[in-house]
Amino acid sequence: MDISTAKSSKTVVAEAPGRINIIGEHTDYNDGFVLPAAIDKKLSLRLKLNGTDSEVNLTANDLNEQYTFDLKDFHPVSLGWPNYAMGVVHELQKIGANLSGFDAGFNSDIPIGSGISSSAALECSFAVALNHLFDVDFDNWQLIKASQLAEHNFAGIKCGIMDQFASMMGKKEKAMLLDCRSLDFQYFPLQMGEYRLLLLNTNVSHSLASSEYNTRRAECEEGIAILQKANEGIKNLRDVSLGSVLAARNSLPKHIFKRCHHVVSENQRVMAATNALLEENYVLLGDLMYQSHYSLQNDYEVSCPELNFLVEKTLSKGYILGSRMMGGGFGGCTINIIENKMIDEFWDEVSTQYKGHFGIDLSPIEVAIGDGARVI
Repeated sequence: MDISTAKSSKTVVAEAPGRINIIGEHTDYNDGFVLPAAIDKKLSLRLKLNGTDSEVNLTANDLNEQYTFDLKDFHPVSLGWPNYAMGVVHELQKIGANLSGFDAGFNSDIPIGSGISSSAALECSFAVALNHLFDVDFDNWQLIKASQLAEHNFAGIKCGIMDQFASMMGKKEKAMLLDCRSLDFQYFPLQMGEYRLLLLNTNVSHSLASSEYNTRRAECEEGIAILQKANEGIKNLRDVSLGSVLAARNSLPKHIFKRCHHVVSENQRVMAATNALLEENYVLLGDLMYQSHYSLQNDYEVSCPELNFLVEKTLSKGYILGSRMMGGGFGGCTINIIENKMIDEFWDEVSTQYKGHFGIDLSPIEVAIGDGARVI
């Protein structure tokens, strides 16, 4: 085999996980704090050089869909999933990656639309695989930021950095406190003993999800602009105390006050949750999760009837310590801290009630905390 043939046959296999977020919703793009963890649901990707200068062939095996593009001339398309891969390619090229043609195929057991970041898993798996396939030698933070910008510039979602960070940097049985301004992070133990984390997937994704995400971002920026009139040192809601928000209540439009109140109080809940983890106080952690849900429901207004129904059904269950909606909102999952031996009983009850109320099947997702993206 000559050198050119050997190079063209080079193959890389990589995987990247989905993520949960214990607490800290809609804080990341406000320079705040989040507490995510990688999970054992993941996307697996195989990349192979195809010997061409610039042709890329993508295959989503689970969807039985394919897409081909040229490295020298490509742009976002109406078919959703190729944008995440092309976005990563675009961002890596911008920071100096010299790529040639390749074929890529992937499979995933991360439920799409469930709020556990199937898109970040796709982005991060491509980032680590391309980094390895082409010997680019970017560090993890360059890959994380490229993956985030892929979502901004090709998928049109101005997401914060939490999803890509969690998918890339996860560790088994560890939650991660991330400061979304400095990007400093710290691992915290997440070993729950007789309790488990159970996600309940509503199997709904309301059409408001994408548009309202960007709207909430703009509303936070409006709040900052008003608050800066009283304090020029404020750069983001991260810099605002809860007392300052309450003091400014009359100068903020009602809905802007509510958005600011959620973000600032949610940051406080994240920090309290890290103390709960250190103390293994899962009762306190559960209480903070309930507080987070009600803030997301009433102040940030990103919940929906299906999510609220599922949280309400946990309130009378002594074996469930906490529950809240997780993710951007308007669908996806609730995350629940539940006694392991009661999962089946609770599932039988809540799935029947949910089906009867909404006419929709509910899906359980039991998750364990796993490692981040890697080349296999």
